[in-house]
Amino acid sequence: MSPEVAKYYDSRLSMMAEPAWKDLMEDIEAMIASTNDISSIQDEKTLHYRRGELSMMRWVLNLQSISETTYQDLLKEH
Repeated sequence: MSPEVAKYYDSRLSMMAEPAWKDLMEDIEAMIASTNDISSIQDEKTLHYRRGELSMMRWVLNLQSISETTYQDLLKEH
């Protein structure tokens, strides 16, 4: 693994170890719960927009796990 890639993951995982990251994840979980309600969707455009919002929130929510797994995989390769 190049030093640049190692620094990238070290920095990312360091950020995710901060209490503020946990707070952000809790906020995103609450946002997902409120956004996931489809009863207020009036049309197809809003449905697609809502799906996009949920997709991005879930991506951020899973980012730590994805980053840790990728970093471990990279370490195993070298």
